[in-house]
Amino acid sequence: MRLDKFLKVSRLIKRRTVAKDFCEGEKISVNGKIAKPSAKIKPGDIITLELRNNILEVRVLATPASVRADEASTLFEVLKEEKRA
Repeated sequence: MRLDKFLKVSRLIKRRTVAKDFCEGEKISVNGKIAKPSAKIKPGDIITLELRNNILEVRVLATPASVRADEASTLFEVLKEEKRA
């Protein structure tokens, strides 16, 4: 699954176009490398997001094409959440 689509399906970012903009702004990395929106995501990958004043690191658990909103949090596991001043 593409990175931008995973971010939208998992509800980590609300819209796919916003996810694309974050990727192009080098705010998202996969397994320690800056990732493009088209990067392929698979279970076990570590995604790091720089969102405003927060850094969020998650492990991908599943990559279904779609999922209900109440099940979106089952697609990833939060490894680290850090607030920056």
